[in-house]
Amino acid sequence: MALGLLMSSLDNTIVASCISKLSEDFNVFDKISWVFTAYMLAATSTMLVFGKMSDLFGRKMFYMIGIGMFLLGSALCGVAQSVDQLIWFRVIQGIGSGALFPISFTIIYTIFSDPKDAAKMSGVFGAIFGLSSVAGPQLGSFIAEHFGWRWNFYINVPIGLASMIVLMIALKETRSERKPKIDYLGTVFLITTTVSLMLALEWGGKNYAWSSWQEISLFAVSVIVGVLFILVELRVPEPVLPLSIFKNKMVLGTSIICFCQGVLMFSAITYLPIFTVGVLGHANSNGVLTPMMASLIAGAILFGFLQSKFAFRTLMMISMLMTIVVACLLVNVGPDASSGYMIGLMVLLGLGAIGPLMSVAQSSIAANVDPKYMGVSSSIVGFWRSIGGIMGASIMATIVNNNLNQLIMDGAAKVGIPADKISTLGNPELLMRAGGAIPPEIRQFLQVALAKAINHGFILSICVGIIGVITALFVGTSRLDATKKQESAAAVHV
Repeated sequence: MALGLLMSSLDNTIVASCISKLSEDFNVFDKISWVFTAYMLAATSTMLVFGKMSDLFGRKMFYMIGIGMFLLGSALCGVAQSVDQLIWFRVIQGIGSGALFPISFTIIYTIFSDPKDAAKMSGVFGAIFGLSSVAGPQLGSFIAEHFGWRWNFYINVPIGLASMIVLMIALKETRSERKPKIDYLGTVFLITTTVSLMLALEWGGKNYAWSSWQEISLFAVSVIVGVLFILVELRVPEPVLPLSIFKNKMVLGTSIICFCQGVLMFSAITYLPIFTVGVLGHANSNGVLTPMMASLIAGAILFGFLQSKFAFRTLMMISMLMTIVVACLLVNVGPDASSGYMIGLMVLLGLGAIGPLMSVAQSSIAANVDPKYMGVSSSIVGFWRSIGGIMGASIMATIVNNNLNQLIMDGAAKVGIPADKISTLGNPELLMRAGGAIPPEIRQFLQVALAKAINHGFILSICVGIIGVITALFVGTSRLDATKKQESAAAVHV
């Protein structure tokens, strides 16, 4: 399961690092972002569906279906002969990934009868997810540079096959004989709502203006179909997303806090490498991402163990308070920041802000839902983290780009930037790719402008951190109970 989770979460970010290689190979630039977007859309929109299916028909079957689709998609991506083929094959891969994340955690909580043991293992799995999300860009860049971009997909095949073989032998499952009804209409409405919302967030401020008819239409579809989805879920006997679980304060609060975590996590993964290379002038972002990875692993595992000592609310509060602290520091970091300062900041980010919720969130929900909803409830964490991440990265991109363009326009004349070059220099990636070719005075001006623009962007993380702290105050005092035995509707054992 660890191998399956590692593969699926790596592919969230590993491909983004070899976009330039893909563009050169296929000689296409306008569609290339869809290689990443298609995967995220497929994975996020199917996550809750697979979680529910595993509740109804068994964990093992749908885990195997998920990993099978993921491996099929990986192999097809590796042999893709056009960018259109690659995009559709990424959809197949993403659908498989949508099953692997929630069912992996569900199996953990059904294998371990003692919630404290499950929480510790959840910390390890959470560390794997967090590590792969942060390490993906570096690993993908290395593989593409030395072996070719296709090996970013081929490498999944032997790892996935090994995972399948082990699970087929070791994982035993007793399934219920009942034949539940599938919520087909709710499934269609859920996927439509999720895809519409994610497309609106992904395209907003980039492909289309936020006020354009395309954006308004997508948001309208997501709202209207979302309302229809809720109405359907309130009436069907086996809803794909049982809304009753949100009556529990811990489940509702954890969902909101995971959304907040996603905003900070995706914003940091997206913009800290740009800041490190474009503003600080480092050759690459390894010096920032490596300490973040190490501390994130430590934070996830440490808080996995601390769950046996403290209430979930306390641990969530610590994470959200650290989110505010780190975001405040990021708002004030400048071009003169030392390497030591940045390393310390990344340790705080991974250890205190992002890492803890990688394990605490899953455990808090698992301890507060009926075991028959374990699969779909495990999906909630990843679903809201992804939605928060996409929304956060999109809004931050708008803030950064608008601020950068305004700062350049205000100061262009002082450093001798021609009016016709202002729009070109407003691209944040310019300093990463061609910083050495820019005259020193103009480069210094652009570095300061980019730093201030990114500083403004992290104000968003301060806001969501405050929302997270307020939410944590009202989630209740629930904590792990060592005597509680979790009995799944579909028993799983090894």
